[in-house]
Amino acid sequence: MHTAGKVKGEKPDWFPDWSGETAVIVASGPSATHVDLAQAKGKAKLITINDSWRLAPWADALYAHDEAWWDVWSGVPSFNGLKISGQRTNPKWDVKLARINKYRDEILVEPDGTIGWGSHGGFHALNLAIQFGARRIVLVGYDCRIDQGINWHGGHQHGLPNKGIVCVTIWRKVLDMQALLLKKLGVEVLNASPVSTLTAYQKVEFAAAVQGAEVRNVLA
Repeated sequence: MHTAGKVKGEKPDWFPDWSGETAVIVASGPSATHVDLAQAKGKAKLITINDSWRLAPWADALYAHDEAWWDVWSGVPSFNGLKISGQRTNPKWDVKLARINKYRDEILVEPDGTIGWGSHGGFHALNLAIQFGARRIVLVGYDCRIDQGINWHGGHQHGLPNKGIVCVTIWRKVLDMQALLLKKLGVEVLNASPVSTLTAYQKVEFAAAVQGAEVRNVLA
């Protein structure tokens, strides 16, 4: 049976240590294709969500919540980084299991390995990056809009579900609601999507954000 991993101290044994690091999280909004993610190499950790791993196959981690997604792509054998899901998957794929508290629409800091629900993978990946220790997080492709398409790759195929306006509205609301908590935690969250409908996070140029420089709100 696939488990969430043995525990060493308080952390699952598969947890990376990104203490004090910058982390880039690549969601599936169309704007993700306009970012040169290679600029983050050697400067930041990188988590991709679902099909966005194809934009950065060298990423440190790939998060996809649904077991069905992993089934369709047979565990993504060509991806060599850390693989994480919110549902149990085929053990032979070595996909680590994050426990999700579906009663909490908020970022959770404990216990390690248990994250808030938030209704989408972008929220889950953000929560994981914080638990891994990242203190500057750069959001890519968090567009949260449907007028230009929800995903850069078009709709999901192979019977996988596609989301609509109601889901996008929830994603935007629940993400913006985390801003005050993140500030209290000392986590700086920056938004590298100029078309994003999120309002609680400073919009910045991607290159400056991953270089660790002081950033200006240049994309508002």
